[in-house]
Amino acid sequence: MKMRQTLQTVAYRSVYIVAYALSLLPMAFLYAMASFAFFLVYYMIGYRKGVVIQNIARSFPDKRYGEIHAIVKKFYTCFVNYFAEIIKNISVSEKILDKRIKFENLELIDAHINAGRNVIACLGHCGNWEMLNFMPYKMQHDIYAIYKPLRSGVMNRLMIKLRSRFNMKLIPDNAVLCHVLTKKLNPAVYLFLSDQCPRIQDEKYRFTFLNQETYLFSGMEKLARKGRTAVVYLHITQLSKGSYKIVCVPMCSKAESVNEGEIAKKYIHLLTENIRQEPYGWLWTHKRWKR
Repeated sequence: MKMRQTLQTVAYRSVYIVAYALSLLPMAFLYAMASFAFFLVYYMIGYRKGVVIQNIARSFPDKRYGEIHAIVKKFYTCFVNYFAEIIKNISVSEKILDKRIKFENLELIDAHINAGRNVIACLGHCGNWEMLNFMPYKMQHDIYAIYKPLRSGVMNRLMIKLRSRFNMKLIPDNAVLCHVLTKKLNPAVYLFLSDQCPRIQDEKYRFTFLNQETYLFSGMEKLARKGRTAVVYLHITQLSKGSYKIVCVPMCSKAESVNEGEIAKKYIHLLTENIRQEPYGWLWTHKRWKR
């Protein structure tokens, strides 16, 4: 066991050193590397290309063949650029990131926190959502990102290291309920990515999403209701290459006061608007409708 832990530590440090060294390269060079990766992923390997085309075609049945393929191609372009930006964020200065990432209406979160309520901030895999790791730099409150631990211990440690650079705190998904219920004296913000395919299909959380019958994770809403939290949506769009805007949109101030399913329904509506605004920005490689 000790030998295994030692090997994992060596592997983690080696990967991190390589990633950090890459992050010191000029952004133009990293984007050039991303362009080469695009050629490999899109033309040579065709990574999940069939899944992406099918997902987009079914989500936008009114679009023509050429329009679908234009969205697909732009999606892959953004997809590889996101990785270049994530690598750069390992060492880039706060001053530069502050120019590239614009937050709007964070005062809404401040108001809920000052009123003594925890805040669940839900979002989708839109734009470069990893840019939200910079959010604690812009706020004085504790911010926790809910995540599912990776099977690889090396990659899991690397992910935690990269995401916590600006004091983002990470909580495993199986520990968040206890944390929220005990975090009432010092309210905090909890980030939830809720647009993945749930293993358990609850009929109360079945909606029409992008023209398809879709099951949604019930955990986010149930946690909000049980924890008596406020809920907001983070609308992410790309202003230009490498620059993003994140707008805090109100959903409800008292989750326990709304009917069951209402928060999930509103989340689906806001996520749909987010995707329709930038259809190339969502994570189309995910098999969202596999069940």
